[in-house]
Amino acid sequence: MKFWKSLVGKLWYTIILLVACILMTLGVFLLPYIDSNFSADESGEIKKMFVLVCIVGFSLTTFFALFLLSKITQPMQKLIQATNEIRKGNYDTRLSLVTSDEIGELASTFNHMAGELEDTIRNLNHEKERVASVLRSMRDAVVSFDSEGKIISTNPQGAKLMSAWQGIEWNKIDVRYSPQEQNEDTDNDVPEPLRPLFKAVVSHGEDQSAEVHVKQSVWSVQMAPLHTEPGNRGAVAVLRDVTEEAHLEKMRSDFIANISHEIRTPLSMIQGYSEALLDGMAASPKESEELIQVIHDESLRMGRLVKDLLDLARMEAGHIDVTLDRVDLNQLLDRVYRKFSVAAKDQGLLLEYKHADGPLILEAADEDKLEQVFTNLLDNAFRHTPSGKHIYIISSMISEDELEIRIQDEGKGIPREDLPFIFERFYKADKARVRDVGRGTGLGLAIVKHIIDAHKGTIEVDSIHGEGTEFTVLLPIKQHKSDKSKLT
Repeated sequence: MKFWKSLVGKLWYTIILLVACILMTLGVFLLPYIDSNFSADESGEIKKMFVLVCIVGFSLTTFFALFLLSKITQPMQKLIQATNEIRKGNYDTRLSLVTSDEIGELASTFNHMAGELEDTIRNLNHEKERVASVLRSMRDAVVSFDSEGKIISTNPQGAKLMSAWQGIEWNKIDVRYSPQEQNEDTDNDVPEPLRPLFKAVVSHGEDQSAEVHVKQSVWSVQMAPLHTEPGNRGAVAVLRDVTEEAHLEKMRSDFIANISHEIRTPLSMIQGYSEALLDGMAASPKESEELIQVIHDESLRMGRLVKDLLDLARMEAGHIDVTLDRVDLNQLLDRVYRKFSVAAKDQGLLLEYKHADGPLILEAADEDKLEQVFTNLLDNAFRHTPSGKHIYIISSMISEDELEIRIQDEGKGIPREDLPFIFERFYKADKARVRDVGRGTGLGLAIVKHIIDAHKGTIEVDSIHGEGTEFTVLLPIKQHKSDKSKLT
């Protein structure tokens, strides 16, 4: 800052002007008086003295200005520089002025203010970092919107979710979100499923919650208003993916419904036939024997159902008991083939076994569990293949580390949309089909899936509705020690 624009500069040239005005006034009135009342020699001396006084006066004002400059202007300049440093974010800036006047008191107050401001900013930054860390560590998506629907801030999960949702054409994915609703607010960042909640929160200023369905996922949404002094300035939404919970809840309700149905049928038959025996409806010992045989068969069916349920429960809990040993897969499949050959002849089915040319040896596997797998798959094929059709067992070695076993049938087949669900408990591709009395429990494929997983293998299914079904089992020849420890 230039000197004459500073406070001291203005004060200095103001004093000089005042002194100059006073001296000029004195000179105008005093000089004629001196010339008229004093001699020429005395008048000259007086004028010299007057000029000397003017020079001394101007010198004193200059010295006074320099004094003020060192006492006021320079401390003020330091204060201005320190203030600018604070404005730039350097909150550790302090003044080193030590005086007992008002300037020193101002410097002390400034240092105290700067210290308090530094502590406040530090605490705010720490709080901001804590909040940001909490938001980053949350599995839920957190998104805040202003009153116009623009995104203010998100955590990483929220940013990823908003980016994915904004790329969806809602009118094609979900008919509940019409194109007319999309065109209402083209600049709105709020995704279509959240707009009803957002409008309710902004208009009423109250918390809102709902479950929204997006594609195949389900989201639980909690939305609360962001308040300011004048009113509502937006909303913050917390979104949690509850797809797995919704799926498990549906599986639970379906399981209860299915198990109730499966148990009710044999119980009804046992109750009915036993009441018939008690009422003496059997006219002969042969009829009594037939009624007793039905009761016996249905009790066996209930026993198999309970056993399969217990086995499946243990498998899903991770407690599957297997005995690992060297298994000759050719011998195992040959034994299964002979076991089903008689049933194939009785039902008029053509069962063929196409074995591999060379040996098929599994280094670590449970022979009994694998026999249960192939028994369940063949039993499933027998129940859905009409007489005169073929069923194939095909084994081969596809690599040095993996074996393949395929069970093919020419039966009814499975609709394409049902294929992803056939390994679930009690799932029926044909909803109208009544299970054959005395046969499967509806848990066979679920048990198969768990046994194959326990052997670190995979099972896949391919089917054409009305033409047939093929199950493909892939088993590793060798297993790592860590895998063996998990199985035993």
